[in-house]
Amino acid sequence: MAALRGRPAHSPGPTYLAYTPNGKKLITVGLNSALRVFQHGSTNEPTIIDVVTDGHTAVVATNDFIVVGAEDGSVTKYSLLTNSMEEILVRSSLPIRDLSLSKDGEWVAVASDELEVKVVNTRDMTRIMHLREQSRPVKHVAFDISGSMIAVSCTDGIVYMYSLSSEQPQLVKRVDGLIKTLETDAEASAKIAWHPDGRAFAAPTSTKDIQCVARSDWARQKAFTGGHRADISAVAWSPNGALFATAGVDKSLCLWETRSQRLLKTFEDIQNTILAIDWHPTDNVCSYTNSNGELFIREGFVPGEHAKHLRIALQPSPMNSDPLSEVSGNARKPLAKGDKHGGSRGGAEENYLDDLLGPDAMSEDEAGFIEDDDGAGYAEEVNNFGKRSANGIPGRPAKRFEPYSAWQPQVHEAFQPGSTPWRGDRRYLCLNLTGFVWTVSQDTHHTVTVEFHDRQEHRDFHFTDPYKYDKASLNEKGTLFSCRPSIQSQQRAILYYRPHETWTTRTEWKTQLPPGEEVISMSLSESCIVAMTSKGYVRIYSLFGLPLKVYRQKSMPAVACASFRDYVMTIGNGAIGGDGTTQMRYTIDNIRRDESCQNEDAVALPGGTQLRNVFFSDKGDPCIYDTDGVLLILLHWRTPGQAKWVPLLDTKTLDRLASGRKDETYWPVAVANNKFHCIILKGGDAYPHFPRPLLVDFDFKIPVSSMAAGAAEGDEGELAQVKALEESYVRASLQHSLVQDLVENTNATNAQKAEVPMLEREVDKALLQLLAAECREGEERGMKALEIAALMRDRSGKMLEAAGKIAARFQRDILGEKITQLAERRLVGLVDDEDM
Repeated sequence: MAALRGRPAHSPGPTYLAYTPNGKKLITVGLNSALRVFQHGSTNEPTIIDVVTDGHTAVVATNDFIVVGAEDGSVTKYSLLTNSMEEILVRSSLPIRDLSLSKDGEWVAVASDELEVKVVNTRDMTRIMHLREQSRPVKHVAFDISGSMIAVSCTDGIVYMYSLSSEQPQLVKRVDGLIKTLETDAEASAKIAWHPDGRAFAAPTSTKDIQCVARSDWARQKAFTGGHRADISAVAWSPNGALFATAGVDKSLCLWETRSQRLLKTFEDIQNTILAIDWHPTDNVCSYTNSNGELFIREGFVPGEHAKHLRIALQPSPMNSDPLSEVSGNARKPLAKGDKHGGSRGGAEENYLDDLLGPDAMSEDEAGFIEDDDGAGYAEEVNNFGKRSANGIPGRPAKRFEPYSAWQPQVHEAFQPGSTPWRGDRRYLCLNLTGFVWTVSQDTHHTVTVEFHDRQEHRDFHFTDPYKYDKASLNEKGTLFSCRPSIQSQQRAILYYRPHETWTTRTEWKTQLPPGEEVISMSLSESCIVAMTSKGYVRIYSLFGLPLKVYRQKSMPAVACASFRDYVMTIGNGAIGGDGTTQMRYTIDNIRRDESCQNEDAVALPGGTQLRNVFFSDKGDPCIYDTDGVLLILLHWRTPGQAKWVPLLDTKTLDRLASGRKDETYWPVAVANNKFHCIILKGGDAYPHFPRPLLVDFDFKIPVSSMAAGAAEGDEGELAQVKALEESYVRASLQHSLVQDLVENTNATNAQKAEVPMLEREVDKALLQLLAAECREGEERGMKALEIAALMRDRSGKMLEAAGKIAARFQRDILGEKITQLAERRLVGLVDDEDM
């Protein structure tokens, strides 16, 4: 019978524990100001590390150090070699609730009553990553086996999955309806437990069961049900994933078999709620701490008839219709010493394949056909368990089985343009040049407010929102909202449009999406409504709710969409690139003419860069803004196959940042009046928040070139002037091309048509200034000056006449003659390029 060893480790109250990976030490923390280090297998008193903090709430361990969280908000690192404090890794203004350590011990994730999760490097505490997408305090955090993903169990009842594969953590999935809404100090648990094979995780649910979820598609798999009558308080997989231990607030402790989800044993001698469980890495020992300051080291935790489960290889996650689960029972079974048929005659069925095929046929590598018939020693020796020695090489230590972590491509997460995540109880649903839409969570409902920049044109309004709208789009004609489906209320996803003005009694409308479908991203234009859904559909409605088109986009999953008048731009995840990240693809359609302007073209983003926003400019050209701070516009997009993404502004090169004293980034809002409108973010913020921020605007500045290295001090001013003129020429040429495309491909207004020659003059004006700069430098710059003159677009001869006067002013006679010849050839219609 298993020996139950209860030890009063700390003062009565919540107590937590962690084994070191090698299993030599067990560390406990609790309410008092002492940490206890127990030696595995020893009956001696534990080593005590006296500390200045008390009220400890979490502990994680490596072989060399431990990290402890406390109610005073400190996260402290202690050495297990010297049993002393090393450093405070990070501080929080509110109590720490949970810690999770990456497998390599390099990073520790910190959950506290603050809204953000901090991920701190254990060797360099200045290296910190922030997880900020959740709207409420976080109760638990859990690194996956590979250390590339963190599961964040939030008190709002949602599990937030973050990828750490890139420099900035990316939210890849919100798993809703899985865990229960809990307070951070509740005894009940919502902590995610990753299975050792890395393909799935287990989560306590509101139904007092434990549900497994696949990492590949977030689909629910097998579940452990019926073992507890109250909320789950702690769970832990055995090191090989074959067994599962769970505890409940009802003072219950259960042992399960993973493969069949069968309850093997219920322990009846539990006196207090178990708060933490940890298996010994190699022995049949399971330890747990409770709410009364006690530690229990349970030797022989797995009964003898089931102990064989601890000695088999890594087992697969309990998945639905998983081929690995079908063969998991065929793993080589341990044999009693000297008994090749096994220690139990009742195990004949389990050893059937071994008896049929021989002792080597089911070994872990497939080289069992080799026989050492010449005594050369190259055949593998079979040990007492019927297995070969590791690697077949005597004296080499056994090779540890590394848990399998299924490779997953990095997918660009969907977003709603202009929206921000929750910060406290409020968030922005839409930010643009028309106004702001923001919502406040009231638990049972939301309160939505719509504010306009021009309050003479429109009146602000607000309303009580029982549907909890999570997306909005705003323009001069109306406001569009959408909400997610609700499992609890059986409510389907809703689109709701509210016009600002109407000459009839009622024109606002709602429409429900089919069951199981929700809006991923949406947009509102002057003539239509666009909704991209979770089923891959693009649904287009008129402003009065009439369905116009439904089609499935080619690149999925969907990322975002934008619209301008009859043009609709959709973006989705395309093929996987060489870096394992999907390439985003965009399509632009004219829904009125039912034509595609661009079809599945690439969104031009460099590796490691994410899309921050997508929108149309005030003149109707598609624009994107990325996480590198670069604003790009799409040129020639109305001609199929000719589109190019051209940078309008790199915000990192703004003059206001040149001194290096300002630490700020920019939240994109719009491109209008030939300016970039944005919100300045300071203090490391990634999103704007309340109170309502002010809009600022910056002139475009195309990143053409920088100052040449090694320029003489006296020449810096002239060089800077030339570079500014070059940028002015490229920018004027781009603006001319954009307007010319508009005029040639649409029913342009007279004002738009008049803008073409005006921009043409701006291009030639920039060229004249560049010509003057070259003439000033000397006669040796004559060929470049002539090249500049040939680029002039004016065909009347006035600009070339002005160029000749500039050459004469600087006494560049040869250049003047060349320009005169160029002007004469143009007048008679000859091609200029032959003379270049």
